[in-house]
Amino acid sequence: MNLHLQNVKRTPIMVALMTGAFVATLNETLLGNALPVLMNEFQVGATTIQWLTAAYLLVVGALIPVTALIQQWFTTRQLFFISMITFLIGTIVAALAPTFMLLLVGRVVQAIGTGLIIPLLMNTLLMIYPAEKRGSIMGILFLIFTFAPAIGPTLSGIVIEALDWRWLFYIVIPITLLSFIIGYFYLVNVTELTKSKVDILSIILSTLGFGGVVYGFSATGNGGWSDPQVYWPIVIGSLALILFVVRQLRISNPILELRTFKFPMFSLSIILLIIVMMSMFATTTLLPMFMQSVLLVTAFQSGLTMLPGSVVNGLMSPITGKLFDRFGARIIIIPGLLIVSIALYLFTRFTLESTTLQITITHCLLMIGVALVLVPVQTYGLNQITSEYYPHGSAIFSTLQQVAGAIGTSLFIATMSARSRSHLAQSTDSNDVTQQLTASVAGYSDTFMLGFIISIIAVVVSLFIRKKQVN
Repeated sequence: MNLHLQNVKRTPIMVALMTGAFVATLNETLLGNALPVLMNEFQVGATTIQWLTAAYLLVVGALIPVTALIQQWFTTRQLFFISMITFLIGTIVAALAPTFMLLLVGRVVQAIGTGLIIPLLMNTLLMIYPAEKRGSIMGILFLIFTFAPAIGPTLSGIVIEALDWRWLFYIVIPITLLSFIIGYFYLVNVTELTKSKVDILSIILSTLGFGGVVYGFSATGNGGWSDPQVYWPIVIGSLALILFVVRQLRISNPILELRTFKFPMFSLSIILLIIVMMSMFATTTLLPMFMQSVLLVTAFQSGLTMLPGSVVNGLMSPITGKLFDRFGARIIIIPGLLIVSIALYLFTRFTLESTTLQITITHCLLMIGVALVLVPVQTYGLNQITSEYYPHGSAIFSTLQQVAGAIGTSLFIATMSARSRSHLAQSTDSNDVTQQLTASVAGYSDTFMLGFIISIIAVVVSLFIRKKQVN
């Protein structure tokens, strides 16, 4: 930590930034229980409606790499106000949207604000706190990053049951204004401006790459992997990402310093983060759809069903931060991943007779595992790099966290849609309601099995974590 930042009043800065980050990350999943309602409202299918979540995560993920560079052009205060104003505009547009496309536009504008605030928060905390306190601070930070998205489906269920879906955006407006006011009075500048040259081509390649891959995965639910609408975006996106990587390694002012990956344990941490975020965001989106479309419960009931898991996750995040400071990474991350794997396997066993209590218990188990992994794995990864890489390291984590959520959501929903149709096609009477529900259950089961297999890979990877930390 720089000497001139030692006397900075850290608590007011944390409050200002975390309030903004809370309302921004809450919106990543705030539409969770509203998706079935919005499908009826705008007459669109599951693979279309999921873009309200996937596009949000994708835009955040595509924008975050640029923020490492943006933070060299704008002060902490300037970037905070820009992000909050942008987020507020997007919220208002979404709240008043008369069509699906305009609602999607509002979500994208919201995501731009979110993409600015998340890395600003992470980099600022890395700058003002010493390494020996980062575990605890990251625990509090992930109380925001995981608890806010986790309570999104619950909150949306309650709001949808009592009010119109537009209130999901109306209630966000005063919280955003509160964040703006706190920031105005308490936020100070903690970064130094260097105004490095902006490489437009890198930004284009990054956006095209992540966008193409996520779009391709999301389209698999319509035509399968053999559909040109699936494989061409993935191919083009993958090529763009390869060119992006090559360019970042060759230019003198990369928007994302990929040499951060020269630290092996940082790279390993990234792999684990991607897998866990795919599982968490996909499950957060799938469970409300399963409960409302298969078990036929209301949005309010599905929201309450997921509330205990959200609370458990929020309570666990600060605790795991302290456990990391005391015991290190391995002893927390490996059991956490095993718990995630067990929960995902239990999801594959759900049937038409499953109860909301079963879902609540399994979801709680999943969120405990997620909490045990996310805080330690990110703190551990950032502790493996030197201080000059902090802005880029936090940007990489934030970028891939959001992109993984977008890909996970798209891939899992597309898989669920495709597998459900496949099972229904094999039924004796595709018009029979019972057989339709049975096919849907089988589709969800296949999807969670995919998540289980991916989580087992994460368990194997976690065995290579070294006990010693670099910083």
